Amino acid sequence: MGNLLYGTPPTPHEIEDRLLAHLQTVIFTKFRRNESFAFHLEAVPGRGTGRQSLWLNPMIPLQFSFYGSRAPELNREWLAALLEQANSAKGMRVVPEPAPGATKRVESAA
Repeated sequence: MGNLLYGTPPTPHEIEDRLLAHLQTVIFTKFRRNESFAFHLEAVPGRGTGRQSLWLNPMIPLQFSFYGSRAPELNREWLAALLEQANSAKGMRVVPEPAPGATKRVESAA
């Protein structure tokens, strides 16, 4: 489990490394375009139940901290689905990764 650290002081949000790598790519894509958006994620144990919502803005400090040292392969279809969510009026929600073998994969540039 890695962490998305957001804000000042940074608030950690625990996220599995594979998902975090995909979120990093989508968030960096949006930030390169200077676009803000809502991100909705499940609350982690110890911080209540339900979900949390973050307003992600390129001007607010953001850090990705991965538990593992190896970058996972990125799933293009999952990236596209997450980016579609991020571009929607509702904001980005985590969607399930498409089944293995059903998508093309690319090496991570991270």
